[in-house]
Amino acid sequence: MTTPFTSPKVPDKVGVDGLEAKWVPVWESTGAYRFDRSKTRAEVYSIDTPPPTVSGSLHIGHVFSYTHTDVLARFKRMRGSEVFYPMGWDDNGLPTERRVQNHFGVRCDPSLPYDPDFRAPEKPDKDVVSISRRNFVELCESLTVTDEKVFEQLWRQIGLSVDWTMTYQTIGHDSRLISQRAFLRNLARGEAYQAEAPTLWDVSFRTAVAQAELEDRERPGAFHDLAFTGPDGADVVIATTRPELLPACVALVAHPDDERFKPLFGKTVRTPVFDVEVPVVAHHLADPEKGRGIAMVCTFGDTTDVTWWRELRLATRVVLGRDGRFLPDAPHGVPAEAYAPLVGKTVHTGREILVRLLREAGALRGEPRPITHSVKFYERGDKPLEIVASRQWYLRNGGNDEAFRARMLARGEELNWVPKHMQVRYSSWVENLAGDWLVSRQRFFGVPIPLWYRVDEHGEPDYDARLLPDDLPVDPSSDVPPGFTEDQRGVPGGFVAEADVMDTWATSSLTPQIVGRWSLDDDLFERVFPMDLRPQAHEIIRTWLFSTAVRAELEHGVLPWRETSIAGWVLDPDRKKMSKSKGNVTTPVDLLERFGSDAVRYWAASARPGVDTAVDEGQMKVGRRLATKLLNASRFVLGLGVPSPSAAVTEPLDRALLASLAVVIEQATAALEDLDYARALQVTETFFWTFCDDYVELVKGRAYGDSGTSGASSAQAALVTALSALLRLFAPFLPFATEEVWSWWQPGSVHRAAWPSGLAADGDPKLLTLAGEVIAAVRRAKTDAKVSMRTAVETLTVTGPADVLARFTEIEPDIRVAGGIANVTTRDGDFTVEAKVGG
Repeated sequence: MTTPFTSPKVPDKVGVDGLEAKWVPVWESTGAYRFDRSKTRAEVYSIDTPPPTVSGSLHIGHVFSYTHTDVLARFKRMRGSEVFYPMGWDDNGLPTERRVQNHFGVRCDPSLPYDPDFRAPEKPDKDVVSISRRNFVELCESLTVTDEKVFEQLWRQIGLSVDWTMTYQTIGHDSRLISQRAFLRNLARGEAYQAEAPTLWDVSFRTAVAQAELEDRERPGAFHDLAFTGPDGADVVIATTRPELLPACVALVAHPDDERFKPLFGKTVRTPVFDVEVPVVAHHLADPEKGRGIAMVCTFGDTTDVTWWRELRLATRVVLGRDGRFLPDAPHGVPAEAYAPLVGKTVHTGREILVRLLREAGALRGEPRPITHSVKFYERGDKPLEIVASRQWYLRNGGNDEAFRARMLARGEELNWVPKHMQVRYSSWVENLAGDWLVSRQRFFGVPIPLWYRVDEHGEPDYDARLLPDDLPVDPSSDVPPGFTEDQRGVPGGFVAEADVMDTWATSSLTPQIVGRWSLDDDLFERVFPMDLRPQAHEIIRTWLFSTAVRAELEHGVLPWRETSIAGWVLDPDRKKMSKSKGNVTTPVDLLERFGSDAVRYWAASARPGVDTAVDEGQMKVGRRLATKLLNASRFVLGLGVPSPSAAVTEPLDRALLASLAVVIEQATAALEDLDYARALQVTETFFWTFCDDYVELVKGRAYGDSGTSGASSAQAALVTALSALLRLFAPFLPFATEEVWSWWQPGSVHRAAWPSGLAADGDPKLLTLAGEVIAAVRRAKTDAKVSMRTAVETLTVTGPADVLARFTEIEPDIRVAGGIANVTTRDGDFTVEAKVGG
């Protein structure tokens, strides 16, 4: 037996428990994943990592998709790239505001003055406390910092190889500066504009909602048949699901080809209850098969109403306010006394009142007919959206510009999509844009729109007379524009602040610029932008991916990344999408503690890109078994000693192993280059079990020296060479187990080691396959005979063609030893293996 070249420090007992606590601090103290910004752009692989929303706790879906990204980051690092892999926190937005309200029992009231001595109650009182906007923002900031620490701890536990010195917040100083600078540049180029228009509105959150944030939900409703009075006194009956909007009615509309209503086009009818004269008009969007075939146009019941109102140039009668209640004043032309019962009422109560009034007037035909229909919601809301007229900010995105739309579709073609079919979601979204991007929000905790407006001599804001900041970032609600003083706020001749903040996507759409510190650190930005990879989930292709592409196109005229990896959803065990509203979200902490981080990563990385995957504890058990086996197999191999680097691999089976491994390395490398981490894990794991179950058992005796020094040296060299390669192949997937083994016998970190390549490939891989088949037949024979695997085999008979028998001759010595075989015979014929077990 050869003398080991080195003496590995192999522990007496090995296991996966406790590896996270051991290696996370080491990686941090050694800077294992620190980004070296001296590298050129050609040497850098930059990742535009999704910043998770900081509004509670991470769930298993986060671990799932972020593991995919981390596998790719680790692979690229081992392939020689300098990986730019920062982590951000998406801490501005409605979820954070709602969390702060519930956590502290407070409500923001912008009319209140700032209280520098305010302290939030340790436990929320039953009575909600109203506080100033600045006090509210401070609570948001303090709570998100606490949440971010918990998030970071979990990310470290799962083994994300990010550079923790490069974190950012979407509400942080630099993010606000970059977001505001980009907005002002959009404004200067005419890409950002302000308009008074019908706007989708969430009455709970009191904010406008963009097209990309809509969600259709099936809800119960009812058709109400209302009788209008026609020009000849006859009834014109319409069907509506929203009778409460009758005072907002501005027309009746039917399809221009509908013979039933052609005589009415160009004439007027009178509304029931309110007796308001409205025109009957024709439009192609009217559906002859829906309801009664003629519809009531209200300002505004739904998005179709907006289309009819705009294209038919109808009057405007607004009845609902931003709080979702009926306005105090009747709209123009509607009698105040008839409208009075609705004042201040909710939509639900208003509907009950109108139905009663319609019955009393004899204008309700029959009883309401229950239906189920699709209703638009804000994706985070719990009440149907209303449409109100409001002044909002928009950013051009191609919704109203065919040429720009075509440019964005071309960018989608230019991007490498993994999986490819996800591009259809992008193209479909761009092709069906209904308008420009609404980017203003009526919230408190967000990036302020950096503008003020002059106040005219009558004390009214002049929204065309904008005042711009000199320095950024600014908060117009507390800062003053250049040349003004605080005592001029809100007075004639002075100024008022823009009260709105930017949509959270208006900041998140700039993550490549934020992480690259655009306009703040040009040297860094040039080394990382355009970025290499955008990993994300498929449901935010229309929001995050598209909006980021829009901002890069407007500002830089380029695609912001080279390729994108799209993750699927995580499903519960019943294969239903996980969501907090359904109460089926699984938090990862328990899974990580029970199975270990490597096991949970194994489950995540086993899912193909873009495929929805159920939480599967059985798969995590498989991952834990794999990590444990890797530790034990490594302990055995290194326990034999590490031979000299000059030790030759001479035996046919040993050379066959390395030749087979060379193919696996080639396949895994190609898969990871294509961002197919699941395929890379599959081919590596399959080979590993062949290595453990077949090869190690076949050469164990020879490795111990049972067949002489030369054979032992060859086996040990092959074992150590294969182990080194396998550890590096598994390193992106099982970072803790692989680092543990690497530390027993190698300097530095396996995660900074070179990706395996250049293995001897002159062996015959078919020898390894044949050896596995023969030894498997021997094991089956012993199992069938119900004897121990150590029981001797009297005779092994191998039948096969000449080329198979020739290969068998090369591996026969190892087969004899491994199987405890006394006699071996061969004969020509179809391939079979028979083993006669001794009694």
